[in-house]
Amino acid sequence: MSKIIYLSLLILATLTSCSNYGQLNVIADLPGSLSENSGLATYKDSTIWVIEDGGNKDDIYQINFKGEILKSLEVKNGKNHDWEDLTKDAAGNLYIADIGNNANDRKNLTILKLPNPTIEPGDKIEAEKIELRYPDQKEFPPKKDAFFYDSEAIFHHGNKIYIVTKNRSKSFTGEARIYSVPDTKGNYEASFIGSFTPCTDWKICQITSIDISPKGDKIIALSYGKLFIFTDFTWDDFTKGNMQEIDLGARSQLESVCFLNDDTLLISDEKAHGEGGNLYTYSLK
Repeated sequence: MSKIIYLSLLILATLTSCSNYGQLNVIADLPGSLSENSGLATYKDSTIWVIEDGGNKDDIYQINFKGEILKSLEVKNGKNHDWEDLTKDAAGNLYIADIGNNANDRKNLTILKLPNPTIEPGDKIEAEKIELRYPDQKEFPPKKDAFFYDSEAIFHHGNKIYIVTKNRSKSFTGEARIYSVPDTKGNYEASFIGSFTPCTDWKICQITSIDISPKGDKIIALSYGKLFIFTDFTWDDFTKGNMQEIDLGARSQLESVCFLNDDTLLISDEKAHGEGGNLYTYSLK
C-alpha cells in the first residue's frame, strides 16, 4: 500500500471516529471493567460516581477524570436487579434507580438511598429502600402496545424523586411518563405527574437519563443522540415549560447525564459495537 493511500485511509478513519462523538468532547476513556455503565453523579470534586446495569456487581465506583477507579463500595443490602441511573440531593445522599424493567413485568421496583459515599470510610455502604409501583400498571407485563413502565431516568428535587419512563411500546409513540415518590424509606404508589413526547424515532428518542441543574432552573433529558432541555417550568409538571431539542450528532449508546455545573454536562455511554465507553463533556453555553 502506498504511503499516500495509507495516509488517506488514516485521515478518513480519524474523521469517521471523531464524527461519532458529534458535539461531545471526550475527556476520558472509562475502565473496560465498567463497559456497561448506566448512571453517573458528581460531587464537584473532579470525580464521578458510576454504576453498571443488571447482571453486574452491587457496587458503586468513584472514577477520576483520567478514567481511573479510585474507590469502590459494595451496597450491602441493595441487589443490582437492573440499576439504571444515579442522582443526589442537596444533603449529599446518593440514589440508585433499580427500576430497569425491559419486560415491563417487575414488581420489585426500588430506589436505593445511600449516605454520601465520598465520606464513607470502609468498602461497604448501607442502603435504605424506597419501594414503588406505578398506579396505572395493572398487568405484568401489559400488552406490547402499553410497554410504558421501564425507566432509566431519575432526578431529585425538594423532597421527591422524579422518575421518567423509557417507552418500549410497539408501535412506538415516543411518549415518556413522569412519576414521583417521596425520598424517604417506604413502600409507595408513585404519583403520576404527566407525560411528554420528546420525538418519535424509536432509535434515538427513548429517554435514558435525566438531571436537574444546581440552580434548579434547567432539566436535561438524554436519549440515544439527543438532549431535551426544559426551562421556564413550574412544579410538578416541568413539561409545561419550554422544551428545546438538541441533536448531539452522536449515535452511541448514551446512557447517563449529570450537571457538572450550571453550564456544563457530563455524559457517558456504554461500550458497544466497538465504540463508546467514554466520559464526555457538553457545554450548554
